[in-house]
Amino acid sequence: MSSRRSAATSETEDSDGNMNGGDYESTDEDDLSRRQIRQQYRDLIRNVQQNREEMLSSRSDKLTEALEEANKIFAGVSRAREAALDAQFLVLASCLGKEKASQLHADMTVFDPTSFAEDLLSFMGLNRMESPGHNCENESDDESNAGGYLPADAWQKLGSEAEKCLKRTPTFHFLLGSFNTEPPVVRQRIERQKRCNKTKEKGVMPAQLKKMEESHQEATEKEVERILGFLQTYFIEEPETPISFFDFVIDPNSFARTVENIFHVSFIIRDGFARIKLDHDKLPVIGDRRDI
Repeated sequence: MSSRRSAATSETEDSDGNMNGGDYESTDEDDLSRRQIRQQYRDLIRNVQQNREEMLSSRSDKLTEALEEANKIFAGVSRAREAALDAQFLVLASCLGKEKASQLHADMTVFDPTSFAEDLLSFMGLNRMESPGHNCENESDDESNAGGYLPADAWQKLGSEAEKCLKRTPTFHFLLGSFNTEPPVVRQRIERQKRCNKTKEKGVMPAQLKKMEESHQEATEKEVERILGFLQTYFIEEPETPISFFDFVIDPNSFARTVENIFHVSFIIRDGFARIKLDHDKLPVIGDRRDI
């Protein structure tokens, strides 16, 4: 219908252009036909406005019939004046169609949680109980019906009914398909030269690590012996005065060196060559094992 109306509108504009040029003179028969078309449009618009409530009814097809009648009248439209009446009718029909669609949406069923809960309790077999204040005048109906108890099998009954609407989880089973049930034949492994080379390389690595560990251990032992020599020299020169632990191990210019000193001194304390105690200020000091 839109393509037909677009073509007719373009023809109407062309005819209007010719009319504005003053070269076209309408005949009496053409004027009579146009007056009839305009009268039909006015009657149709008046009919739609008068029967508005009936056309908005969801069971009525009056609006569709009016649109079909307008399509028939539009077949004879050739001027802008008649096309304007057609547009006026379409605006009116569009408004009615919008209202009718909104009413159809409003008439749809709406989920009511309270009603659903009541139906569910009735299905489960709720036994209503009268509360002590049931006879009070100010008590509402909802409060008077609130009491009650469910039977022991109420939830089981609901679950059995719900199982009909839910898909059950499939049970576990083996799927053999087209696979052969016979075990595969074990193939003999072919040793290759590359694998042998990798095995030899792996055998060399532990030896290298062992040598590195031995070298680190020797360096640690030498450093422990050097620090122990400093302590013994100090104990000979100052046998009555313990040395501060922090002053002895902390290197203010190197954190890593400080950690190494603490590590090496711990071996000396562990082996019993010196002892650590707290002085009167509760600070650790290192003293000779014979004096502490």
